[in-house]
Amino acid sequence: MRILLVGGTGLIGSAIHARLSAEGHECVLVSRHAAAPDTRHISLDVARTTDASTWKSLLAGVDAVINAAGALQGQNMQGVHVAGSAALYAACESAGVRRVILFSAIGSNRDARTDFSRTKRDGEAALMARDLDWVVLRPSVVVGRPAYGGSALLRGLASLPVLPVMPDTAAIQPVHLDDVVDTVVFFLQPGAPSRLALDLAGPRRMVFSDAVALFRSWLRWRPAYRLHLPSWAASAAYRAGDVAQMLGWATPVNATAQGEMRRGATGDPEPWRQVTGMRPRDLEVALAREPASVQERWFARLYVLKPLVFGVFGLFWISTGIISLGPGWEIGMSLLREGRLQEQFAALTVIAGALADIVIGLAILWRPLSRYGLWAALIISLTYVVIGTTLVPRLWADPLGPMLKIWPVLMLNLVAMAIREDR
Repeated sequence: MRILLVGGTGLIGSAIHARLSAEGHECVLVSRHAAAPDTRHISLDVARTTDASTWKSLLAGVDAVINAAGALQGQNMQGVHVAGSAALYAACESAGVRRVILFSAIGSNRDARTDFSRTKRDGEAALMARDLDWVVLRPSVVVGRPAYGGSALLRGLASLPVLPVMPDTAAIQPVHLDDVVDTVVFFLQPGAPSRLALDLAGPRRMVFSDAVALFRSWLRWRPAYRLHLPSWAASAAYRAGDVAQMLGWATPVNATAQGEMRRGATGDPEPWRQVTGMRPRDLEVALAREPASVQERWFARLYVLKPLVFGVFGLFWISTGIISLGPGWEIGMSLLREGRLQEQFAALTVIAGALADIVIGLAILWRPLSRYGLWAALIISLTYVVIGTTLVPRLWADPLGPMLKIWPVLMLNLVAMAIREDR
C-alpha cells in the first residue's frame, strides 16, 4: 500500500512508519520536521494547509491516510487538529481515498477541559462528517522503548531521588506503543471495520506516581520517597513549563498538561479488544520483557537536567554581559589597559563583548536560535582564551583561575549541543 502519514516524525508516527516500511508498504511522510534522507518526506505545516487542493496534490496513488499530527500548548491547535485536518479529509473524499485513521486523545469526547481536548474533539467531528471509511483512535499515555512527551517525563521523574506527587491528578491507563502500531496495521487490512472510534487504554489503571515508580524499578533504582507537593508548588512547576513553551521548548509540564492530568487518561479497552482481537500489554509485564540499558538510565537523568543546563547556561551568558556593563566595568577596563589597549578602544571592546554575551544568552534560551547561540558561545569562549592569553598572560596563573574556568564552560557547552534535540 501507499500511505500518506501525517505527523510521521512524532513518537507514534515514526513507530508506524518503521513498521509499515518493514512490511513493504510505501510511506509518504508529512511533518514540520525533517525526516531521514532515505525516506520520502514532505515538509508542510498542517495548520496553514487549509486548502483542500493542496492536500489533493499529495494524494495521488495513495491508498490510505494516517493522521498522527498533534499540536501542543503554544502552537496552533485549532489549525492542526481542526482546520488543516478538515481540509485533508475533504481532499480525501474528493480524491476517493476512503481509508483515514485519525489519532485523537482519550477522554476528549467526554470531558474537553482544555483547548487541546476541545480541538481534538472538533477534529474528530470534522472527520466523522465525511463520507469516508474513517477510524478514530484515542490512545491514553503511550509508552514504549522510544520516549517523547509524557513517556519521557515518566522516565525523567523516575530518575529523581524524591518522587514528586502532583495534587489533583486522576488515574491513567498507559498503553504500549507496539499495541498502538499493531492496531493501525489491523485497520489497514482489506475489509477491516470502519466508521468507529476506539479508546486505546492499557489493562491497568494507576495514578501517575505509580507509573513513575514502575519506570524507576525498570531502570533498576531503589524506590524513592514520595513527596506530595502543595498546590502552589505544583502550579509553579506548570507555570515554569508555560515559560519554557513561550521560548519554543516542547515540554509536557504546562497549563494544558495540568488540565489533562486533572481529567486523567482512562477508558474502556473492551471494545478495542472485541474489534481487533488484541490483548493490550500490561505496562509492568512489557517493561520486564525489555530490560533497561545504560542508555535509558542516561536519558532519564539527562531529561531532568536538560532544562537546568540550558537555563543556567543561558542566564550565565546574560549575567556576564550585564556585570561587564555594570559593576565589573572597571575590572574589564583595567585588564585591557594592562594589555596596553587605548582607552577608547578598550571601552568599545568591553561594550561589544558584553552585548555579545547578552545576545548569546538570549539565543540559547530561545529554542529556535539555541543552536546558533551554542555555536556562538563556543566560538567566543575560544576567542576570549586567545585574547586573554595575548593581552594578559598572567591570568593563567591567577589563583581564581579565570582562564582555567573557561574549559568547564566549554564542556557544558558541548553537553548542551549534544542533548539539544528532542527527537
